[in-house]
Amino acid sequence: MDNQQGLDSAIALAPDGTGEINDGLLTAAEIAQMQLNAELVVLSACNTGQGRITGDGVIGLSRALITAGVPSVLVSLWSVPDAPTAELMSEFYRQLQQTGNKAQSLRQAMLITKAKHPNPRDWAAFTLIGEAQ
Repeated sequence: MDNQQGLDSAIALAPDGTGEINDGLLTAAEIAQMQLNAELVVLSACNTGQGRITGDGVIGLSRALITAGVPSVLVSLWSVPDAPTAELMSEFYRQLQQTGNKAQSLRQAMLITKAKHPNPRDWAAFTLIGEAQ
């Protein structure tokens, strides 16, 4: 990941007020330099799966998290509506607790959310990158 394009994607956090050490943005470049110990990172905000498209795939937050050692990342591919997304995420975690399988849990959560919100923009934006279990 030596090309910085695509690594300027960031997660907005609370700044520390000084503006020097913590400006409130955790960039993909900063994440890629970390050693993270998490089985799954869920980025349920709008467009979290976007990045720069290269011959090696998409370079952005998801790629940075995988590089940092996270085996599975759940991201959205477009702008998602708040209420159906909240329902989908709640159901995803409920299913994950029961099955332990991230891919199956996402699929089941999508099917349940689709029954209540049939428009694909309400439930189909999410994708799991990396390991299914």
